[in-house]
Formats: sequence, C-alpha cells, structure tokens
Amino acid sequence: MVAPVLILLGPPGAGKGTQARMLEDDFGLVQLSTGDMLRAAAQAGSPAGRTAGSVMDAGRLVSDDIVTAVLAERLEGLKDRGIVLDGYPRTTPQAAALDGLLARQGRQVTAAVNLEVDDAAMVERISGRFTCATCGEGYHDRFKPPARAGACDKCGGTAFRRRADDKAETVRDRLAAYHAQTAPLIAFYQARGQLQRVDAMGTIAAIRTALSRIVGAVVG
Repeated sequence: MVAPVLILLGPPGAGKGTQARMLEDDFGLVQLSTGDMLRAAAQAGSPAGRTAGSVMDAGRLVSDDIVTAVLAERLEGLKDRGIVLDGYPRTTPQAAALDGLLARQGRQVTAAVNLEVDDAAMVERISGRFTCATCGEGYHDRFKPPARAGACDKCGGTAFRRRADDKAETVRDRLAAYHAQTAPLIAFYQARGQLQRVDAMGTIAAIRTALSRIVGAVVG
C-alpha cells in the first residue's frame, strides 16, 4: 500500500498544528510543519537549509523555491511513511510543486482536509494563545489554560511566550492574506475530488474525532 499524504488546510488559528500532532499519535503519521522544517534544515546545514537560514536570518520571506527544496530533502527519508502536511502548500503553485515531489516517489495527495472556521472567532482564538517557552506546548487564555496557573502541563516550565504577530489587528491582516492566497486551494482540491471538510469551531476533542473518521477511512 502506498503511504498516505494528508494536507491540513485552514486559516491561522484553525488548529492545524494541534490536530497534526494528534494525527501523529493516532495514526503514526509524520507531521511536516513548514516552519519546523525550515528551522531544522537550517540547523542541520543541508544545502537548501543553508539557503533558507540565510534568508530567515536576514528577516526576509522564504521563497516558494526554497521551501519546496527543503520539503524535497525531508521527503527523501519518508518514502514509506505516511505524512500530514501542516502549513504547506499555501498557494496553488506550491500545490503543483508538491504534486511533482510526490510523483517522484510514486505518490499523490490522499486527501486535503479543510478546517472550516469563522473569521471573527479566529481573531479571539489567535489573540489569546501562548506557548510554553521550554517545550513549546500550546495554550489559550480561554480555551486551553494550563491545569495549574503559571505551570506547563507537559514539562512543568513556568515561562511562557506570545507571538508578536498574534495581536488582533495583525490577525485580521493575516486572515485577509489567507483568503487571497490560500483559500483557492479549497477549490483546487475539491475539483480533484480530494477535499474533505471539518467544522473546526468545536472543541479540540470534537475536531480530533471528526478528523479521525476521515483519516481512518482514507488510511485504511
């Protein structure tokens, strides 16, 4: 059986990273997060990673070509593993590039799952989130506070951080950019019969259950 390739679509704050990690646990998939891949490649000093690192160090946006090159390096070691992509593709040109990378391995996208959310709710969801500075575990002021105030549930760390771009005004701008650039992917994958939809306005557990039904059906 060909190892599955799943894509999680959805705007910033839809929960793609959280759900991708859960799919790792539930189905043994490998989560491929664009940001994590770029940082790991830069640290490892791979050819594409060195290029990505120099661009990021200069504070510039990493181009599609560099992101695709980093992903190509990562996929080389995952030919027989199921993967879930979180944060890539972001545009239809990236989707076309992904098709080319997968074709080299005799694979194709198994399913693209769109986590559907309400923009106004996303502003509240994103502006309230923070992470443990030690282990990176994610939290939210309202929806997922630590069980014990001031201490990480996972590692016990007491230092937390918030992203500078999680301010409400910035979030609105990021949502507008998403609708302009990434939302067309919904039509792209729907036209190919690969799109699935999940209501991502519920609890993390409810979204996990809905995703598990979809992924269980396509993974087999």
